[in-house]
Amino acid sequence: MTGEIMAVIATFLVTLLLAYPLGRYVARVYAGQKTITDFMAPLERLLYRISGIDPLQPMNWKQFLKAMLTINMLWLVYAMLMLIVQGKLPLNPDGNPGQTPDLAFNTAISFLVNCNLQHYSGETGLTYLTQLLVITFLQFVSAATGLAALIAVFNGLKHRTTQNLGNFWMLFVRSVTRILLPLCIIGAVLLAVNGTPSGFEGKDTITTLQGDTVQVSRGPAAGMIAIKHLGTNGGGWFGTNSAHPFENPNYFTGMLELVMQVLIPVAMIFALGFYINRRRLALIIFTVMTVGMLCLVIPNMLAETSGSPAIAQLGIQQPTGAMEGKEVRFGPAASAYWSVVTTIISTGSVNSMHDSSMPVAGLTQLLGMMINAFYGGCGVGLLNYLIYMIIAVFISGLMVGRTPELLGHKVEAREVKIAALVTLLSAFLVKAFTALAAYMVAHHPDMAWAVKPGNWLNNPSYHGFSEMLYEYTSANANNGSGFEGLGDNNPFWNITTGFVLILARFLPIIGPVAIVGLLANKKFIPESPGTLRVDSWTFGMVTFAVIIIINALSFFPALALGPLAEYFSMIK
Repeated sequence: MTGEIMAVIATFLVTLLLAYPLGRYVARVYAGQKTITDFMAPLERLLYRISGIDPLQPMNWKQFLKAMLTINMLWLVYAMLMLIVQGKLPLNPDGNPGQTPDLAFNTAISFLVNCNLQHYSGETGLTYLTQLLVITFLQFVSAATGLAALIAVFNGLKHRTTQNLGNFWMLFVRSVTRILLPLCIIGAVLLAVNGTPSGFEGKDTITTLQGDTVQVSRGPAAGMIAIKHLGTNGGGWFGTNSAHPFENPNYFTGMLELVMQVLIPVAMIFALGFYINRRRLALIIFTVMTVGMLCLVIPNMLAETSGSPAIAQLGIQQPTGAMEGKEVRFGPAASAYWSVVTTIISTGSVNSMHDSSMPVAGLTQLLGMMINAFYGGCGVGLLNYLIYMIIAVFISGLMVGRTPELLGHKVEAREVKIAALVTLLSAFLVKAFTALAAYMVAHHPDMAWAVKPGNWLNNPSYHGFSEMLYEYTSANANNGSGFEGLGDNNPFWNITTGFVLILARFLPIIGPVAIVGLLANKKFIPESPGTLRVDSWTFGMVTFAVIIIINALSFFPALALGPLAEYFSMIK
C-alpha cells in the first residue's frame, strides 16, 4: 500500500514539473511571441483565408461571446444529425445503428460542452466515423473554446482599460494548433506504443482459456483517448472507459493519463502569472486549489484503503482495502486519486467504478464537482474560480471598509449580481432536477415514456438517491462520470440532463467573460494603501472560505440525504 501511495505522489509531482514550463509556453503562444510551434502559422493563415476571418480584428466581450455561441450552435446541429444517421454512413465495420433522437440530443450536447456524459456504450453506440468526426472533433473544439474564453479574461485583466478581449477565432485556432494538437500527438504515440488500438479493423474473435468465444471491440482509439484526457473531456472509446485494458493497458499508461488530464488546467494557472505578469497571484490561486484538492484526496484515499466498514464489522480483514469495483492492476490508492482528480478537473474518465466507492469517497467526488474550481477543466476551472473571487472581493470590501476592487478595477453591483446568478444557478440545476427525478421514482414508477422510473435505480435508499444526485451534479459540472447503477439511457434522463448540460456550460463562461469585459472598460485605479489586494495570502484564505461556505450552504442538505446518510447507516 505504501508503494501505491508513493506512486500517486510521484504522479502529482511529475505533473507539476511538466505544467510549469507548459504554462510559460502557453503564455508565449497567446501573447504572440516566438515559440517552437510557429511552423503552424501557414496552416492557421490558410484556415483564416478559407473562413474569411480577420484574426487581428478586435472584439469586445459581446462580440467575443457572439462568435463563440454561434459556432457552438452550428456544431450542435452537425453532431446531432451525424449521430442519428451514423448507421447508414461508412467506417462502420461492426454495423452499429444510428442513435435515437433523444440519445443523439444528449450525446451531441454532452460532447459539445466538454462533459462527455455517456448514456451509451462506446463499442455499440457509435461507429468509427462518428467516434472520429463527431466525438473526437468535439473534444478538440470544446477544450479550445474553454481555453479561448479564459484568455479573453486574461486580456481583460492584463490591460488597464480596454474593450478588446482578443479575437475569438485567433485564440480558438491557436488553442488547437499550438497546444492541444501537439500534446495529443505525443500522448497518442505513447498510448499506441503501450498497446492501445489505433487501427480500423472491426471486432476480433478471441477464444478464452475456458474455451468460450468472445467478440472484442477495437478501432483507432489512441488519438481519441489522448484528447479526452488532455482536453479534460473524459468520454471513453470503450464503455468501461479507462478501466478497459485497451484504453489503459498498464500502470505506465495509468500514470500517463492522470498526468495528461491534470496538465493543462494546472499549466493555465501558471500561464496566468506569466501572461498578466502577476506570478504571486498565480501562486496563491495554485495553493488554494491544491489545498482544496488535498482536502478531497486524503479522505478519499483513507476511505478506500481502509476497506468497507460493513465488511470489517463481520470480522473480515481487508489488507488491500476496498477492492469492489477496483482493478487489481491499479489498486484502491491509485483509483482514489484518479476519482478525485477526474471530478475536480471535470474530466470524468474513470479507472474504477465510482458506484462502488465507499460513501466518504463518493462524498468527495460529489464535492469536487459541486465546487468545480479546484483546477477545473480546460479554461473553465479558472473561470469558475474568478466567480468565487468576485464574491470574496465584495464580501472582503464590506468587512474591512475598503472599495471592492479586482486588479485595479472597481467591482460594482452588476458584476456581483452576475457572479451571484452563476453561483445560484449551479445549485438550482442540481437540486431541482434531482428532486424531480426522486419525485418521478416515488410517485410515477410506471410511466412508459420514461422507461419505468422504478427501474432507473439498481440500489435502494440512500445510495439510490446518491446515484440521481451524482448524475445531475456531473452534468452541471460538465464532468461526465457517473454512479453507473443508474439506468440513464431513456428520454427522461437524456432530455433533462441535456438541458442541464447546456445551461451549466455556457452561463458560467458567459458570466466571467461579461464580468471582466465590464471591469476592463472601467477607469483603472492604481493600487494604494486603501486598495484591497487580491494577490495576498489573506485574500487567498478568504476565497477558500467563500468556496467552502457557499457550497456547504448550497449542497449540504442534498449530501446529507445521500452519501452522509449512507456512511452513518453503514457504521451504526
